[in-house]
Amino acid sequence: MTGTGGGAPGARELYAAFAEREARGHSPSYRELAARASADAGLMELVGGLPAGKQQPNLLFGAVRHLGGPTGGGYPAFRAWVSGHWDRVRATVLARRTQTNEPGRCATLLPLLAALPQPLALIEVGASAGLCLHPDRYRYRYDGGAEFGDPRSPVVLDCATSGPVPLPDRLPEVAWRAGIDLDPLDVRDEDDVRWLESLVWPEQTRRLERLRGAVQVARAEPPELVRGDLNEAVRGLVARAPAGATPVVFHSAVLSYLEPDGVERFATTVRALPGHWISNEAPTVLPEVAGRLRPGQVPADRTVFVLALDGEPVALTGPHGQSLDWFGGPGGSAED
Repeated sequence: MTGTGGGAPGARELYAAFAEREARGHSPSYRELAARASADAGLMELVGGLPAGKQQPNLLFGAVRHLGGPTGGGYPAFRAWVSGHWDRVRATVLARRTQTNEPGRCATLLPLLAALPQPLALIEVGASAGLCLHPDRYRYRYDGGAEFGDPRSPVVLDCATSGPVPLPDRLPEVAWRAGIDLDPLDVRDEDDVRWLESLVWPEQTRRLERLRGAVQVARAEPPELVRGDLNEAVRGLVARAPAGATPVVFHSAVLSYLEPDGVERFATTVRALPGHWISNEAPTVLPEVAGRLRPGQVPADRTVFVLALDGEPVALTGPHGQSLDWFGGPGGSAED
């Protein structure tokens, strides 16, 4: 039941944009699925019937993978399976969230974390299973060079760089780590881990390997994860930071799920807290960060995040931590 026209315009645009801006060059399977789904009126009608916050391609594809459906064998097989199992797919989409817990993002956060007064008290907003709360437990390799970091770690994070990146010569010292999530995932729960694995895209075997390695790391030292709304819980966690540690509130690809007033409320709250704030979000999510970017600084042909320290943008990052394009100064200034 494939065709063009009809369906939900918002969903069509979402899937077409995902195919060209996010999946292109990273997952041929997801690019095909998203592109063909965007032109499939019947499927877009089903997707358009979901709540607006549940229409993301990642969530649909992850739900299909979690249920054992095909996402790597071409669109006809995917379409037939989704059509035949829509009630189960819909139930999974409604019950789950796109909690992509990408430890690779630690490679883009590390230069800022290592430059702050040590030791650190890390508070991650939208922590999922808390895998990004262990930047001191991974190894790193920038531009394919020598590895550095925890020699015992099963995880090596690769990151391509450009610009004057202040690459650290040491790992951050983490005195305390905690996170907030509406529905935290437990690395000791096999079904939760299977959901995390379902969110890894086909063909991305290295992402899957590092996810599994990061789960091992977190199981050895499970972080404290608080269930709750970020605007309600962040003050309390910062207040619990150990004396002598620098509180650092950080987040990646989280605030886009809030309404604009919720984003503004969070920004106002975190600016007033002690310590530092690191954001790694899409360019338009935080108005105060977006307003400090130069015209044309953000590429139009690919998806990037903007890394900012205390509201000051310093770099563009790859969504999975695969790249770090630095334009800020050592102190976090975005001036030339």
